[in-house]
Formats: sequence, C-alpha cells, structure tokens
Amino acid sequence: MDIKEIQSLIRFVAKSGASEVKLEMEDIKITIKTGSSESGPETTFVQQIPMAQAPMAQAPVQTPAAPAEAASGSGQESKKDEDSKYITIKSPIIGTFYRKPSPDKDPFVEVGSSIGKGDVLCVIEAMKLFNDIESEVSGKIVKILVDDSSPVEFDQPLFLVDPS
Repeated sequence: MDIKEIQSLIRFVAKSGASEVKLEMEDIKITIKTGSSESGPETTFVQQIPMAQAPMAQAPVQTPAAPAEAASGSGQESKKDEDSKYITIKSPIIGTFYRKPSPDKDPFVEVGSSIGKGDVLCVIEAMKLFNDIESEVSGKIVKILVDDSSPVEFDQPLFLVDPS
C-alpha cells in the first residue's frame, strides 16, 4: 500500500463520518480515528510489520498483478469510449441503494425508462433516513449500475443516462 492509497483512505474515512477504522493486511496495519478533540480532526497510525518472507519472494507475486491491471485498464478505456456519450448519475451520499419506494411497489425506473429533470430515480437509506435521489438531467436510462439493496459509496455511479 503506497502513500497515495493511504491518503485516499484517510479522505474516504473523513467523508464517511466513521469515528475509527482499522485496516490490517499482511504487511501493514492502519488505524484512522476522526473527530477526536485531543488529537485534532484526524489521527492516522501506520505500522509496518516485518515480512516473514524474503523480499525476492514478494517481487514475483506483484509482477503478475501489473499486467493484469494493464489489461483491465485497456478494456476499461474501450468501455469508457462507448459510455462517453452517456451521462453518469452518481450517488450523492453513502448508504443503501433501493430501486423501489417500498418492497411491494414497482421500481422507480427500469432500463429504457424516459426520465425528466426532478424525477425520483431511487432511494438511498442513510442512518435510518430514506433520501429520494432525483435526476438532474432528462433522457433515457441505459444501464442500472447497482443492485437493489446494495451498499453504495459517495460519488459511486448508479445510472447511465442517454441525454439524446
């Protein structure tokens, strides 16, 4: 885990409102505490754990991951080219994504549904509050990117909309 990933994790935890997050992996332990008045707004502890394996043994493990990431990156680029004509509607909050207003009702929108500005697309539950997510664009739903009753993160893509 490099410094940029750690910084990104700190920002994510700060936005999420969690008071403490602990992350333990094979070679590193991270504890992030937020909102503590004694230590300021954020305190981060990073502890490097000595590896039991020789450093040479770790290099071959990381090498195959790089080509796999490169291959998936080029695949994502071609997919992004196809999706570039679409508008992505993202989650404005962290919570649980629901496509229906209640379990016994029909979903707000389906693939192929025409939507207008201000139409409710879904509901996101955050801290026992159900927030209607309204469209900021008009168009046609091309793809629903999240399964019903799934947790979503801030700024996570939810829908692809064709504005034409």
